[in-house]
Amino acid sequence: MLTHLYSGKVRELYRTDDGLLLLVATDRISAFDYVLDPPIPGKGAILTQLSLWWFDRLADLVPNHVVHAPVPAEYAGRAMTCMPLRMVNTECVARGYLAGSALAEYRRDGRVCGIALPPGLQDGSRLPEPVFTPAAKAPHGEHDENITFDQLAAGAGAGLAARLREVTLAVYERGARLAAERGIIVADTKIELGFDADGTLRLADEVLTPDSSRFWPADRWQPGRSQPSFDKQFVRDWLTSPQARWDRAAGHPPPALPAAVVDRTRQRYVQAYERITGLTWDDPPGTEEAIPPIT
Repeated sequence: MLTHLYSGKVRELYRTDDGLLLLVATDRISAFDYVLDPPIPGKGAILTQLSLWWFDRLADLVPNHVVHAPVPAEYAGRAMTCMPLRMVNTECVARGYLAGSALAEYRRDGRVCGIALPPGLQDGSRLPEPVFTPAAKAPHGEHDENITFDQLAAGAGAGLAARLREVTLAVYERGARLAAERGIIVADTKIELGFDADGTLRLADEVLTPDSSRFWPADRWQPGRSQPSFDKQFVRDWLTSPQARWDRAAGHPPPALPAAVVDRTRQRYVQAYERITGLTWDDPPGTEEAIPPIT
């Protein structure tokens, strides 16, 4: 029997009878702090299977939360059984290229999370070296706030802050190197970390997926513009285009995604999985509708 604990934007969390956690990835997709309609078919399974692939290839750098135990049939392919963790209340982000909120910060004062960067960088520019840019987690429905390393150290302690930076950059550098061998640039990524009952720091949630990272085709990289991508940036770009007719500042929910946008978004998630893993994607059993509604 499962006890429902939490509904996130794109995940459902349950507790099992033996005290473990079942993390279920739905097909929901979010952007600009909204859950969008309709979902992206197969997205939850793709995120889960890609995360499991990466967890195996990062285990020598940092242990993870996955417990090798059976998953209920109705969640096959889209769920992981995990150990409970005391989560670190910080978004741990590594960046090798300038994009997103980092680009906006850089354009204001030439810095990102207090780190001075060279002048003349553009949208999509490669940074001299990867940087750790933490963010303080905001309450549900609000934006996370980028913070400096000194601010992180003041709140979490210097030792833990240094460890978070070390692990985040190691995960990014390993992921970026393996993805580069497959023709993909990992522009940035965010990871979740937490402590188990023995005090061991573990990688949690998802890792190096199209939801938590920016993936760019290396052969089409061109600084000075928004890059083609294998992630949900395609959805963000559509929402901010004239075709969407949506004013983000007005406070109204975004419009429904057209069928063509849904299909092309799914294609990008499948491409990310196949190019990174070298495997052919095949949808496992289970759909979004198989996830019981939360009342």
